[in-house]
Amino acid sequence: MSGLLALLDDVAAIAKVAAASVDDIAGAAAKAGAKAAGVVIDDAAVTPKYVHGFSADRELPIIWRIALGSLRNKLLILLPGLLALDAFLPQAIIPLLMLGGAYLCFEGAEKLVHALAPHADEAVEADFDTKDPVHLEEEKVAGAIKTDFILSAEIMTIALAAIEAPNLWLQAATLAVVGTLITVAVYGAVALIVKMDDVGLHLAATGRTGAGRALGRGLVLGMPKLMALLSAVGTAAMLWVGGNIVIHGLEVTHFWPWPYQTIHHIAEVAAHAVPAAPGVVGWLTTAALDGVFGLVLGVQLIPVATRVIGPIWATITVGKAGTD
Repeated sequence: MSGLLALLDDVAAIAKVAAASVDDIAGAAAKAGAKAAGVVIDDAAVTPKYVHGFSADRELPIIWRIALGSLRNKLLILLPGLLALDAFLPQAIIPLLMLGGAYLCFEGAEKLVHALAPHADEAVEADFDTKDPVHLEEEKVAGAIKTDFILSAEIMTIALAAIEAPNLWLQAATLAVVGTLITVAVYGAVALIVKMDDVGLHLAATGRTGAGRALGRGLVLGMPKLMALLSAVGTAAMLWVGGNIVIHGLEVTHFWPWPYQTIHHIAEVAAHAVPAAPGVVGWLTTAALDGVFGLVLGVQLIPVATRVIGPIWATITVGKAGTD
C-alpha cells in the first residue's frame, strides 16, 4: 500500500511539473509572439496577393498549400536550424536577424516604389492571360512559400531571442507552439479575408432581411478598401519591423549605436511632451522613426538587390537548373 501511495505521489509531482511546463511554454509563447507581432501583421497582409486572379474555388486550396509550406518552413527547417545555431554559434543570430531585417526594408521600399509606379504590375496581370492556370498556381504557391520562409525566419528568430527557457526542450516546445499558432492565426485570417467578398455576395443575393442584404453589399464594396488598407499596413510593418531590427542590432553589436540612441532620446522627449499618454506617444514615435530609417535603408538596397544580388542569384539558379 505504501508503494502505491509513493507511486501516486510521484505521479502527482510529475503532473505538477508538466502543468508548470505548459504554463511556462504558454507564457513564453505569448511573449515571443508579441515580439514578432510586426512581422505577423506583414505576413497576413502580404499573403492575400498570391490568390488574386484565381477562381473562387481555388482560393482556399491555395491558402491551405501555402499554410502547410509555412509550417514545414517553421517546424522542419527553421526550428532545428535556429536551435543548433543558438547552441553552437549564438553570435551569428544577431547578424542573421539584421540581414533579415534589411531584406524586410528592401521589400517594403520596393512595394512603395511599385505603388508609385503601378505600371510595373502589368507583367503580373499578363501572366494570368498567357500561362496555364495549373502551372501558374504552382508558381504562385512556390513563390509564396519562399516569401514565407523569410518572414517565418524573422518570426522564429525574434521568438527565439525573446524566449528565456531553462532548457533546450522548453525552447523547442515554445518555438513549436509559436510557429504553429502564428501560422494558424495568419492563414486563418487570410482565408477569412479572401472569402469575405463571396460571403458578401451570398448575403446580398439571398439575405432574408434588408439589413442582411445591405451587410452583404457593404462587404462586397468594402473588401477592396480593406485589401488596400492591409497592403499599406503590410508595407508599413515591413519598414517598421525591418528598421527596428537593424537599428537594435547595430546598438547591440556596438557597430553603430547612434541611430538607436538618437531615436530613443527623441521618443523620450515626445513622451514627456504628452504626459497624458507617454507610453503610446513614445511607442508611436519610435515606430515612426524606425520606419523612416527602414525606408531610407530599403531605398538604398533596391539597386544593390536588383542590379547585383538579383543577377548573381539568377545565374546560380539557372546554372543549377542546367545541371539537373
